Amino acid sequence: MGKYTDAVIFDMDGVIFDSERLVLSCWEKVGEKYGFQGIDEVFLPCIGTNEVKTKEIVMDYYGQDFPYETFRQEASVLFHERVDLDGLPVKKGVREILDYLKEQEIPTAVASSTRLEAVSGELKQAGLYEYFKVVMGGDQLKRSKPEPDIYLMTCEKMDVIPSRAYAIEDSYNGIRSSFRAGMRPIMVPDMLPATEEMRQKSVAVLDDLLMVRDYLQEIHRHNDSL
Repeated sequence: MGKYTDAVIFDMDGVIFDSERLVLSCWEKVGEKYGFQGIDEVFLPCIGTNEVKTKEIVMDYYGQDFPYETFRQEASVLFHERVDLDGLPVKKGVREILDYLKEQEIPTAVASSTRLEAVSGELKQAGLYEYFKVVMGGDQLKRSKPEPDIYLMTCEKMDVIPSRAYAIEDSYNGIRSSFRAGMRPIMVPDMLPATEEMRQKSVAVLDDLLMVRDYLQEIHRHNDSL
């Protein structure tokens, strides 16, 4: 497969970790405390974006008087309290696909909209950091997903051509970002179901990372038989 695939780049939240549901529950808890309505409605468009874009979406929804920094800080404290207590749940198939790609000597990376410090810390806590050649966070560049910047920068750091790399994503913004970068997006839906647009922009829509591993294995077998 190395001849045909130079890299596999993963989003983190919702792909490696089952973290987005936990974030939403923290948002809902803080929202309930202050009487904010429609938290789940405003949360979904924020999936796959960085902090700057998230703030923009929230302020557009609630208005410029919304105490965003207080809300964000309290939700963040609650999130980290829960993670410190229980750890972040790792999604099904993560270790299996990473071990497979390591065996095949195909380099991997993380391209997350979350801050780099948080991304690195969470990957290290789960014992996954060493799998990745490059780890990118959303605060390392100005334009968030769905713009292609983070994937283009990750491919550049890995010295790979985007069209020869797969992107594993769960969010609409992530699929759009990797598609615009000229990559081969694979969608593994988490909180957002695959739409017709997502199916058109993705080379595959698969239920979990075990299925992604099997998909890549099948491509490997097919290419080796040519």
